[in-house]
Amino acid sequence: MRRTNLCLTICLLFTGIACTRNAPPAPASTPAPPVAAPTVAPTPMPIVRVSADALTLKAGGSGAALVRVQIADGYHINANPATFSYLKATELEVTAAAGLTAGKPAYPPPVKKTFKFAPQPLAVYEHEATIRLPLRASAGVAQGARNLHARVQVQACDEEKCFPPTTVETDIPVTIN
Repeated sequence: MRRTNLCLTICLLFTGIACTRNAPPAPASTPAPPVAAPTVAPTPMPIVRVSADALTLKAGGSGAALVRVQIADGYHINANPATFSYLKATELEVTAAAGLTAGKPAYPPPVKKTFKFAPQPLAVYEHEATIRLPLRASAGVAQGARNLHARVQVQACDEEKCFPPTTVETDIPVTIN
């Protein structure tokens, strides 16, 4: 039985070699032309810009940082809260800094507008929206300048469509006296 299997294996091996020797040569493959990647025109200016006013606090004191969200003409961003759960609301997040505690952001009142892509009016911000961020400096915090890193998540839209959500970053300059 073993001898039969061995003979069969050797025969198949030689048959395969013989077939490949008599086979016509494979045609030379021509490289396929490269596929051009779709081009995306760069935006001439950012749709959304974020900046923050400088703030001075006394050790143990509190105040409110003002984070300004500028929206290019012809665009809007979803308000907070957004009209529908599937829309991304504008949201401010800050990274903690030693001796500073951030409270819950206060978002401005929205504008209600109807767009081609939505049958109901949506709560949006246009032109500029100012978010108030309460801050408290601990009593024992060292004097001096520091920055709170802020991220504003937005979903920008024009009259016909919405773009994927994005995050715009800035620093909030805080001086402790």
